[in-house]
Amino acid sequence: MSLPLLGLILFSVTLSALAQICFKLGLTARQADPGATLAQSVLGALLNPGVLGGLALYGFGTLVWLLVLSKVEVSKAYPFVGLSFVVTAVLGHLIFKDDLNALRIGGIALVIAGIALVARS
Repeated sequence: MSLPLLGLILFSVTLSALAQICFKLGLTARQADPGATLAQSVLGALLNPGVLGGLALYGFGTLVWLLVLSKVEVSKAYPFVGLSFVVTAVLGHLIFKDDLNALRIGGIALVIAGIALVARS
């Protein structure tokens, strides 16, 4: 796999992870109205700037991913999506102080090892 293609894959994966962070930021900052109906709550969440930003990042990331899939075998490209778990866990720890204990770090190491094996195949 060429370096530019790997860069596109990593860019797409990073956009996906950043979208998750935007979702969390948007919904954490949002004050829920206890008297709102389910439809109003859903609409309020969807119109939140953080959620809209996350959706925009997902949309752009999907366009980048389509470009990747046009150039790389899906069986070789798709395992890299697992890196979004790694990036999201690290960002969650840095931004939200999410717990990053030994079991999570071990899981992250296994994900990275699996992706490295697929990339070398």
